[in-house]
Amino acid sequence: MVAEISAQTRRLAEFLSAAASTPLPPEVLHKTKHHVIDTIAAMVSGAELPPGKRGLAYVADVADGASVLIGGGRAAPVEAALANGMSAHADETDDSHARSISHPGCAVVPAALAVGDLRRSSGEQVLRAVAAGYDVGTRVVLSLGKPVLNTDSSGRSTHAYCGLFGAAATASTLYGFTEEQARHALSYAAQSASGVTSWVRDPNHVEKAFVFAGMPASNGVRAAAMVASGCDGVDDVFSGVPNFLDALSAEVRRDELADGLGERYEIMHTNIKKFAVGSPAQAAVQAMLELVEEEPIDPAQVANIRIVLPHDLCRVVDNRSMPDICCQYLVAGTLVDRAFTFAMAHDDDRMTDPVITALRQRTDLVPDPEKAGVRTADVTVTLADGRTRQRYIGAVRGTVDDPMTDDEVTAKAVDLMEPVLDAAATGELMERLWSLEGCADIGEITGRLTAGALAEARR
Repeated sequence: MVAEISAQTRRLAEFLSAAASTPLPPEVLHKTKHHVIDTIAAMVSGAELPPGKRGLAYVADVADGASVLIGGGRAAPVEAALANGMSAHADETDDSHARSISHPGCAVVPAALAVGDLRRSSGEQVLRAVAAGYDVGTRVVLSLGKPVLNTDSSGRSTHAYCGLFGAAATASTLYGFTEEQARHALSYAAQSASGVTSWVRDPNHVEKAFVFAGMPASNGVRAAAMVASGCDGVDDVFSGVPNFLDALSAEVRRDELADGLGERYEIMHTNIKKFAVGSPAQAAVQAMLELVEEEPIDPAQVANIRIVLPHDLCRVVDNRSMPDICCQYLVAGTLVDRAFTFAMAHDDDRMTDPVITALRQRTDLVPDPEKAGVRTADVTVTLADGRTRQRYIGAVRGTVDDPMTDDEVTAKAVDLMEPVLDAAATGELMERLWSLEGCADIGEITGRLTAGALAEARR
């Protein structure tokens, strides 16, 4: 019997089967490098944080295999993708795609490195596979209907779903799948789709890093690896009866699966964070940074700080116990330091500093009932003499509306990696990453990031 395959699924699979050999437009290639650099930097710094350490510990006893663990040894691709994914989302510095409410990079890039290392893929092949992962993961989420993040109720996690299908697409591209194999890999991915919004209750970010990155990266790599080993599957998991989309949504938008493929590159619509903090706090940090750069503010003279955020973001960053996702702490720390630093954003002890504590007690975080699905902030500082300082941020630096320059991407990556790799090793790695399309074997990159390579760099 000949299986009926929808036009959308066929187009999606045809796109993947051609992605490895299809050059990216120059501007897309360059933007993809931004995201690979940004995610690798997040992996390196995140390997030193609790979620990264837990992921590495989980796979510590796995026998030597094909791909590399940042800060660890070597492991099979599925386990490597899990550990590197958890490191990539360990400190809230990874990228985000607003329309699908997802963080593609923390799952897609670890999957690309895991399979690319196994396949000895070139840097250009990895870049093409990463771009394809962003295109497919976001489109699958959008095909389920308008994404919603309501942390006051229970629901599926768009972050996990985007990462899963993105990782499967990336791995399929690097395996060089045919159109049929690509369809089967997506079907295996659909069977392992999971993730619910209970991650918002995770106090230490470890389970959240698993949901957003470790789980989808490893499940996506596993789906493609099974097909690569000879497993066949359902020819069209997105159409027919029963199918994945109808099982999960009553508002299916099947046309989104292939809409604009090859013309609209979703990596061009993905944001990079300038600040290593939770995405909902980005605009508030930028607002305070601009205020203190314009004119310093004496903490002792602050009567009140009022932060207005979109209503769907407030709970995520409202007086959280972790410094990098506590909006009140981040704004207070930026005011006192007159700067933003990675160290401040990850300093647990400083959250109870008397000056910081006093400012937090005088800070009101206010939800704007008219705004949702955007990253904006309105910060007003009222001084003891009644004067006010105010700043509104409508487009956060690093978003598609206000993108970072190459120098800013480099500065952020160096700030994250130097404490782990040292200055010399970081400089050499950055030089290789900026010329990634000329790299003959991605192992030249991943080989610099094993435990042995890190130990050698420190000698």
